[in-house]
Amino acid sequence: MRIHPHWQGLDPQARGASVAMGNFDGVHLGHRAVIDLARRPPASLGIVTFEPHPREYFAPAAPPFRLMNAEARASRLAKLDVDHLFQLPFDATMAAFPPRDFARQVLADGLGVTHVVVGADFCFGRGRAGTAADLKRLGDDLGFQVTVADLVHASGTSISSSAIRHALTEGRPRDAAAMLGHWHRIEGEVMHGEKRGRTLGYPTANMSVAGLHLPRLGVYAVRADVLTGPQAGSYMGAASLGVRPMFGINQPNLETFLFDFAGDLYGQHLSIAFVDFLRPEMTFDGLPALIAQMDADCDRARGILAAI
Repeated sequence: MRIHPHWQGLDPQARGASVAMGNFDGVHLGHRAVIDLARRPPASLGIVTFEPHPREYFAPAAPPFRLMNAEARASRLAKLDVDHLFQLPFDATMAAFPPRDFARQVLADGLGVTHVVVGADFCFGRGRAGTAADLKRLGDDLGFQVTVADLVHASGTSISSSAIRHALTEGRPRDAAAMLGHWHRIEGEVMHGEKRGRTLGYPTANMSVAGLHLPRLGVYAVRADVLTGPQAGSYMGAASLGVRPMFGINQPNLETFLFDFAGDLYGQHLSIAFVDFLRPEMTFDGLPALIAQMDADCDRARGILAAI
């Protein structure tokens, strides 16, 4: 998959794609339905999305809401055999485009799209003034086809990034996975921490969660993919997402203990899949009680993961 950071000056091979357009936060089953409708061989398959997310541009001080960062989104889209990811900069220029100018300058003249698929609730252009129906009319005028995808439902509820966030906030990662079509994951680089875990017999890989919507704080059974380095591969484990109240730390992070693993992961990239919520964050009377609980957490996580 090729990633294009702009709509201008594209090489001829990138133009003429059939594209799915939206923010694709989480790349859930509803998004995948939109993407599947954009598969129109022999045209290449493209994704048109925006970075940063428009909500981040208009409300930079608002609480984090994204399910995945741009790198994780690109990684997930690549698994769907997407040919081109048009990751367009959402800036003052993009925000100011009236709907017709966006359709003409970006989609028709810039990307040269032949076909665009959007969800039924899609809005675009300055002030979100353009609707999916407006895009369909503009496509007729500008020479590209537009398909409007119906919303996808699961268990009587429409699948959306908001519904997935709600499930994660409540500590229901399996319900979130049913809407996503995959486990919810946090991806990133392993950072140096305080190395307290190794003194307790549980060395952990520490990752930042800055800028992301956080699932319920607590301990999870997880599956971990080491994406880079000599020990790349898949592992089972237990992870703590939170502020570590036992040690008076207030900045949330993700600490993952990989079962049956030995080695150094600093600087490597990990993808942590949240499988099941084990318990909320707790404080303990002392380190022996903490270690006993960690033993119990890992035993329980092993049983859950082995049953999947």
